[in-house]
Amino acid sequence: MATAAALTLSATPAHAGSERPVFYEPPATLPAHNGDVIRSESADFYLDPFRLLKADADVNRVMYRTTDGEGEPLAVTGTVLTPNKEWSGGGERPLVSYAVGTQGLGDHCAPSRQLAAGSEYEGLFIKGLLLRGYAVVVTDYEGLGTPGEHTYMNRAVSGQAVLDAARAAQRLPGAGIADDGPVAITGYSQGGGAAAAAAELAPSYAPELDLRGVAAGAVPADLNAVAETIDGSLYAGFLGYSVAGLAAGHDIDTEPYLNEKGEAFLEESRRYCTIEAVARHAFTRSATLTESGEPLSEYLKEPVWKAVIDEQRIGERTPAVPTLVTHSLLDDVIPYRVGKNLAADWCAGGATVEFSWNLGPTHVGGAVAGYPKVFTWLGDRFEGERPRSTC
Repeated sequence: MATAAALTLSATPAHAGSERPVFYEPPATLPAHNGDVIRSESADFYLDPFRLLKADADVNRVMYRTTDGEGEPLAVTGTVLTPNKEWSGGGERPLVSYAVGTQGLGDHCAPSRQLAAGSEYEGLFIKGLLLRGYAVVVTDYEGLGTPGEHTYMNRAVSGQAVLDAARAAQRLPGAGIADDGPVAITGYSQGGGAAAAAAELAPSYAPELDLRGVAAGAVPADLNAVAETIDGSLYAGFLGYSVAGLAAGHDIDTEPYLNEKGEAFLEESRRYCTIEAVARHAFTRSATLTESGEPLSEYLKEPVWKAVIDEQRIGERTPAVPTLVTHSLLDDVIPYRVGKNLAADWCAGGATVEFSWNLGPTHVGGAVAGYPKVFTWLGDRFEGERPRSTC
């Protein structure tokens, strides 16, 4: 855990001032189907910012079609990674669609750019998946790398991007991934929300995928509870990401709600990746950012915001595949009860759910403590083992 934390804090993201590479500019016309590959290019995946430790995998950056919040076609980017060693298990090589946690809002924060720079803080977990012989695809989500604002914390568009990433990986020529092979989805924090949303959307949005299971950690299923927890905390910067992302996803003007300091806070949120945002905005109280002097959690109760928050609720739709929900009792970002309640909601809907708690200290520690369980659980799904239910 100490090693993971050190790597996280020492990671150096791609430069904020760099222009958007040509690869990330979408064409005027998009292909006909969600998951269709628009373009691809060879890329790298380094485990360290000095670019000394290169993953033993074939790595391709991709742009593919997905759907935005209005149901319109949208181009997003991501990374497809296939281990160089042959798959030694039964059947086709499995594919894991990996949903990363909070990266930031700036284009330079996109996972595809950070994987290549050796600054992706979830790189060790992705490497663990590759070592098990799985192919991996990592979406950049909407507006992260590509034009437009990153729709951070928007449930549907995130889940769709994760599902379409799996389709794109299966359709990428030369990637060595079967177009009808087994698929699983996993993610933590923001990624846990995207993975959980994908689990709920899969039956109607991507029914053709051979989806074996979804493992979601520290899922922000209830944004009201999360907002109250992180306000004034070490992770107060995530409030800026949330306000900007939700406003972008639902065309809300934030100016009437924020004072001058709040507008500056939001503008900085759009510029800095996770580590910088945490450092710059730690312990900020949102009441100092608003016109009324009330915390942002109070604004979320107003009709225009309440409708948006209600739309992001996870747990009201039932997954059709086995699910694993992990959460630390000591999570200081997403309250433990949020994960526990999500598992209960899915159970009540008739889903097959295993809820696994741990004692990893803090939000980061909960991720690391949950990794072994997730690896084992994914392996069991690909091997066809009967899933355990704690419902």
